[in-house]
Parts: sequence; structure tokens; C-alpha cells
Amino acid sequence: MKGFLIMIKLIIILLFILFVLFAIFLLFSSITNYKPPVSELIFKSDAPDKIDVDKDLNLLIWNIGYCGLSDDMDFFYDGGKQVRTSKENVNNNMNVIFDFISKKNNQSFILLQEVDLSSRRSYFTNQFDLITKALSKHNGFFAKNYDVKFVPTPIYNPLGTVISGLASFSGFIPASVIRYSFPGNFSWPTSLFMLDRCFMVMRFPTSNNKELLVINTHNSAYDDGSLKTQQMEYLKKFLIVEYNKGNYVIVGGDWNQNPPELAREDLQKNSPAKRFILNSVPENYLPSEWKWIYD
Repeated sequence: MKGFLIMIKLIIILLFILFVLFAIFLLFSSITNYKPPVSELIFKSDAPDKIDVDKDLNLLIWNIGYCGLSDDMDFFYDGGKQVRTSKENVNNNMNVIFDFISKKNNQSFILLQEVDLSSRRSYFTNQFDLITKALSKHNGFFAKNYDVKFVPTPIYNPLGTVISGLASFSGFIPASVIRYSFPGNFSWPTSLFMLDRCFMVMRFPTSNNKELLVINTHNSAYDDGSLKTQQMEYLKKFLIVEYNKGNYVIVGGDWNQNPPELAREDLQKNSPAKRFILNSVPENYLPSEWKWIYD
């Protein structure tokens, strides 16, 4: 009986220690939690390039998946078991991706998502720095949307440190580049370990005394659909204000949604990623003269 009581006491002490350690971890995560402002000036120039409205512009838009989401990856957020692929695979993916991007030096704009600065999942490679060096004819800008000291999930093999975001590259010098925070997030403490979604706006003067806005966005993925709805409403108001000024607006990125013309319910039903809610953008989301281009 005495031995049994000692065992119970030891279990209680162990549980208490685990509780204290967990509380300390949550406190640390709360203190170090990335809290971006509503808007943040990234770049400003008093001598920007003027965009000729009579000349064509071309864009490359690509979520590079931190060079870690090739076809060998069975990602846990999509119902799989893997957290990260091997360092060899990441390096191979980087070489292929960077080689492709380096051949696009004549693109007007390149908008990338999930570009890592220093993350365990990509073996702490500064991908933005490497891509910037590869695009010698472009001006590069970075907007952070993921900065967590330690992501504890999944428990058996935590994701760890993540610093990542959006990267926009321009063949022209913008007047300004601003990061705008999307509203909404997951509830605490989940929010401590999730992305702080945003969009990044490059603004240029045009030859007809208006402005061109080139916007890079990456909307929420693994929510119940409500965060995407908030983000889309916020973005819509921003776009309509600029449109009503007579400005030109291009928005590119990973929307994590179906475009209005492709409301495919079967894509959600047949997807193995059950945590991913595939919204469709409403057909009346933007004025009819706006164009959706996707692949």
C-alpha cells in the first residue's frame, strides 16, 4: 500500500512538472509572438520608375512551398505523416526552382509565396537572399507572414522554427512597398503558432498620371473558411477604393480558393486534405470588368 501511494505521489509530481513546463512554453510563445502592425512601410523611393500604360507587362506568380513540397512530400497538414522532406530533396528543389526563376530575369514582376528566411523545415536556408541574387535585374521586397520560434506540432516531430513570407520582385523601382495585415486569426493559443496573413503592395506612378498597384497575396488555408471570408472582404474594400481612384490594380498570389468561374465542389470532396476548406470566390466579388486569370 505504501509503495502504491509513493507511485501516485510521483505521478502527481510528474504531471505538475509537465503542466509547469507547458505553461512556461505558452508564456514564452506569447511573449515572442509576432504581432505585425496593420500596415508597414517596407520601401519608399523619391525617384520611382514610371510605368508606360501602352506597354505590356508580364508576371510570374508562384507558391514555391519553401522548396520542400515536391511530390515526395506527404504533408501532415494535408492528412499525411511527414513534417519536412530531406535536406537533399530541399536542395534539389531549390536548384530546380532557382534555375527556373533565374531564367525569368526579363519578367516585369515576380510574385512568390512561402519563401523561407530561416526555418527548420528548409534547413535554415535564406531563400529570399538566394533568389534576389539570381534576379540581378529586379528589385526584391519581402513581407513576413510567419515568424514562430517553435511550432510544437505534430508532437512526434515538431515543425520547429519558422520565418517565412511573401517575396515580390520588380523590374521597376516602385514609389512604395507596403505590407498590409489581413484581419482575423485563430483563437489563442493556436494563433501563437499559425501564420499572420498579409498582402504586399508595390505602387508605381504611370504615364497617364494614375498609379499601378501590383499586389502579392497569400490567403489562409487550414481554417474553416471564415478567415478567408474576412480576408477577402478586407482585400475587396482595398481594391475597390483604388479602382474608384482610376488606378490600375493587379493582384496575384496563392488564394487557397477556387476562382469564380471554377466552383468545383468535387475538388473538395475528392481531396485527401480534409483540413483544407476549399472556398470558391463569389462570382460578384469584383466588378464585371475585372478579369480572373489562373492555371
